[in-house]
Amino acid sequence: MKTLSLDLRERILAAYDADEGTRDEVAHRFRVSLGMVKKLLQQRRRLGDIRPQHHRSGCKPRIVASHQHQLRTLLAKKPDLTLKELRAATGLACTLPAIHYVLIRLGLTYKKRRSG
Repeated sequence: MKTLSLDLRERILAAYDADEGTRDEVAHRFRVSLGMVKKLLQQRRRLGDIRPQHHRSGCKPRIVASHQHQLRTLLAKKPDLTLKELRAATGLACTLPAIHYVLIRLGLTYKKRRSG
């Protein structure tokens, strides 16, 4: 689903402000959902801005750069730490897969090797 252009958002709100119909009629006229009109009105009231808010979506990362450095240091000292032990040592409140994905992104492997 594509984001509505700023121009269309402005026209929708202008039509509603000019009492050119109810929210439902404005939605039908501009071929958007009633929920979109409601969200635009709420966003304008709450933020004073009607631009798309993509940068606000999703959860904030719990494992930040300082945690990543701490993970590297811990694994350099003791490379056979489990994910649970890493989570306990860093004091992170996240899932074990989250730590796993960070380790992969850092290029650190978790697999135990017999040759080591």
